Amino acid sequence: MVAKKKKRMPNKAKASQKKTERTTLEEIIRVDHAGEYGATRIYDGQIAIFGKNSKIGKTIQHMADQEQEHIEKFNELLIEKRVRPTALLPVWNIAGFALGAGTALMGEKAAMACTVAVEKVIGEHYREQQDLLEDDEKELKKTIAKFEKDELEHHDIGLEHDAENAP
Repeated sequence: MVAKKKKRMPNKAKASQKKTERTTLEEIIRVDHAGEYGATRIYDGQIAIFGKNSKIGKTIQHMADQEQEHIEKFNELLIEKRVRPTALLPVWNIAGFALGAGTALMGEKAAMACTVAVEKVIGEHYREQQDLLEDDEKELKKTIAKFEKDELEHHDIGLEHDAENAP
């Protein structure tokens, strides 16, 4: 007697779940890590000029604290998802700080104009990334949605501080 092989039926939940391509996942985490690192350095440069205790310094520190939360999460994701960071981090370190300090030296409005420009692009970038992530990356999608909200808050703070009237 010949034994019949039992056909395995795919699990419907697994069969219907789309997976994010590895290259897409790596690119998202690498780019977001670099962007958040750059943002922390921009705010570090601005705080170096304005100080933490000035009125604008306290506002910038609030945004810097949120950016610190973001970079810490992406540091964790680099390890968890086994993604290498960009080789350009040393450039982001210097360029970010210089951009922050340079705009702060031009005054509060210029510093806030920098915030508006950077955060607008990052917010749009996060929105696009959410569309690229599939069902298997729900947690990352949720994290990016939260960070997008923070970035758009920073954008609005910049506008509230007269960024549009910068020289």
